[in-house]
Amino acid sequence: MSRIIDNVDVICEHKADGSVIPLRFRLLNEDGVYEAYTIKGYRQLYSKETYRTPDGVYVCSKDRVFECRVLILDMYRTVRLYFDLDKVSWKIAI
Repeated sequence: MSRIIDNVDVICEHKADGSVIPLRFRLLNEDGVYEAYTIKGYRQLYSKETYRTPDGVYVCSKDRVFECRVLILDMYRTVRLYFDLDKVSWKIAI
């Protein structure tokens, strides 16, 4: 199972049609220093029902789930970003 981090800093674009595009996020490393990551590609996952993701995160139709490609230590990895519209907060599964 993935590690879930709550309250992630995310830079995103909010489009006129209401859609959201994540561009960058940053995480606090073990040394207490922020590391920023640029999202190289993403795919939004859509669902009209409430379910638990493979990461163990409970989401419903109003939440936004993004699978993002990120370059970490010279390797591409896929991470999931979760945007909670009610709390206006992000979490990440890495």
